[in-house]
Amino acid sequence: MRLVEILSFVVFSGTVGVILAFEWRWLLALIRRQPLVSTLKVRIIHCIFFLGCLSAVDAFFIEPYWLEVRHIDIKTDKLKQASFVIVQISDLHCDKQVRNEERLVRIVNDLKPDAIVFTGDSINSLEALPLFKSTLSRLEATSGKFAVQGNWDVWYWPDADIFRSTGFEELDGRFKIVKRGADQIAVAGLNPWKPGKMPLVLDKVPADIFKIFLFHYPGIHEEIGVNGVDLFLSGHVHGGQVALPFYGAIVTLSKYGKKYEDGLYPLAGGSHLFVSRGVGMEGGAVPRVRFFARPEITVFHIQPKNEKHE
Repeated sequence: MRLVEILSFVVFSGTVGVILAFEWRWLLALIRRQPLVSTLKVRIIHCIFFLGCLSAVDAFFIEPYWLEVRHIDIKTDKLKQASFVIVQISDLHCDKQVRNEERLVRIVNDLKPDAIVFTGDSINSLEALPLFKSTLSRLEATSGKFAVQGNWDVWYWPDADIFRSTGFEELDGRFKIVKRGADQIAVAGLNPWKPGKMPLVLDKVPADIFKIFLFHYPGIHEEIGVNGVDLFLSGHVHGGQVALPFYGAIVTLSKYGKKYEDGLYPLAGGSHLFVSRGVGMEGGAVPRVRFFARPEITVFHIQPKNEKHE
């Protein structure tokens, strides 16, 4: 965690702690029927506390289930006639409890994508593996389903074979071609901690093909370079999972901090990086909350630059 994120977390947590302590003392005084003075400062703190309670309700009970579908148009001269619909899902972090999984399947299948890509972090516990596999296996794409692992997958479930029987093909150091008519795109990927292999993965992909590269952590291009990739797709950050208006993510757990925390980023040579907020929430002892960081499904409409396309 970077220093600025540590400071942000300390300030945020400290502010919440001070307000809670003040309200607790006020409540005790009320119970003991001690004289209370309501100044402007006290009323402001009460208002902040009330807004905090509403925010907590949103973070625990509303936003984690408020799934957003984000559409992004990308035009390229590497396509001549056909357009492609690519759906990205990321960071499902399935728990035993069902949250967005059923809705995700309905939404994605209604989109009728050419391909679906998953950019890592499958489950928070082995008890959730059946739910994860059931969810992925019911997703439908006309030309393929592709995946890479995330840090949770390689840290905690290296022997779980998480993609078996899901219909997803794991692209750890490989690429696949997705075709529509005479047009085609390449989807490649790597599992975490192998950025040095990226040029080898792309070495055999023709230069004139639109290239999508899957890597769980955002920012691989800063270590290796763009290498002819047109669209990098990542996750991991969850949009901070807890963010503030006008500031964004409080904590990203990314080596690049807030530089790549959410959304589409233009890179050199016309390339782009997209960082998904993901669908689920961090596991372990971390509270299952989202605030100003809704779960999302991302739909990429990759189109030729000319107007005549299917």
